[in-house]
Amino acid sequence: MKQIVPLKKQSKRAQKAYHDKQRGSWYGISPVTRMVPKGKAYDRNRIKRDYRALTD
Repeated sequence: MKQIVPLKKQSKRAQKAYHDKQRGSWYGISPVTRMVPKGKAYDRNRIKRDYRALTD
């Protein structure tokens, strides 16, 4: 019978393998593109867009 070792007592490599197996699949879709940008975060492009909109 194989003994069960708690996750915290396993090596980092074994923990990573466990979490990799638990993680779901995005089926080829990039999760980065599904991220909603934070409204309060500093965004240089947004500042440029706002400035251009004001000058037009």
